[in-house]
Amino acid sequence: MAAMRWDIFCRVIDNFGDVGVCWRLSADLAQRGEQVRLWLDDPQALGWMAPGALEGQVRGIEVLHWTTPLPAGTLAGRPPADVWIEAFGCEPPPECINDLADRVAQGHAAPVWINLEYLSAEPYVERSHRLPSPVMSGPLKGLTKWFFYPGFTERTGGLLREPDLMQRQAAFDATAWLQGLGLPTSTPRASLFCYEPPALPEVLHQAEQASWRWLVTPGRAWRAAQTAPAGELHALPPLTQPGFDHLLWACQLNFVRGEDSLVRALWAGQPFVWQIYPQHDDAHHAKLHAFLDWLQAPPTLRAMHLAWNGIGHTGPVWPDAAALTEWRDCVQAGHQRLLAQPDLASQLSSFVLEKR
Repeated sequence: MAAMRWDIFCRVIDNFGDVGVCWRLSADLAQRGEQVRLWLDDPQALGWMAPGALEGQVRGIEVLHWTTPLPAGTLAGRPPADVWIEAFGCEPPPECINDLADRVAQGHAAPVWINLEYLSAEPYVERSHRLPSPVMSGPLKGLTKWFFYPGFTERTGGLLREPDLMQRQAAFDATAWLQGLGLPTSTPRASLFCYEPPALPEVLHQAEQASWRWLVTPGRAWRAAQTAPAGELHALPPLTQPGFDHLLWACQLNFVRGEDSLVRALWAGQPFVWQIYPQHDDAHHAKLHAFLDWLQAPPTLRAMHLAWNGIGHTGPVWPDAAALTEWRDCVQAGHQRLLAQPDLASQLSSFVLEKR
């Protein structure tokens, strides 16, 4: 079957999570032989996240800087896409919309237009997945978008998982990777990728008492750790996406934030604590509880998540060996449930072929 051409549109809202998800999807599709154009309004993060991407050195992916307006001639000579992925409800550039309207008026087929939504374990995801969203106004009135929801169950779109991910993880040498960065290998290690969790000072203190070392990502996590330093903190350089996977594989406990790193923590199979992106109306509380319900988190892991996210009045409790084993068993069970389900890129491809 001939490769399809995908246009993936992404506006970077905050903290590079949007571009992280869209780059992983682009890379996954390209690895499967598809052709991808990734439209980004802020592509700077790819400089360290995916070296070579901005220079066009990643086979199968063209990164386009989405400016407003687009420079004249941006679309000239570029073949039309078979698929539009509108990531997280962003609207494609007006120039792309008008160009498509002209082609549709001339009798050409429109791409399969997908609104790729945010990840959640809440019940509405299963109800809303794959539903149509008719375009009711504008130049493309009469076309249909389709809601596509990543998720954790068989009635959702699944999670990003490259075909060779488990093989790469099995072949990973944690000791060699740590030594290559000049990092310790002899004591328990926790990774830290967070915003500014209210429980951080107490967690750092408790980890110090238990002789853990921290591998801290740059940016907000490192700055937050500096406000209440305790224990052994090791500053990491900016990591590529494969490098971030290696970090999660090399640690016995991972503190992660946002959507992309949650998924990677699940695939890593190590105990983790997730800081969900906070929302002003506290809508993230229900989202966190729904995820912990799906995970079947034991009481100690649930309590740590709530404390880490500033929900309730109970303080954090650093896991002892028994609790950490229980956390690992829980995450491994969730990991196995997910492996039994089709991944997101496979489901997207099947859906597109169904709708073409």
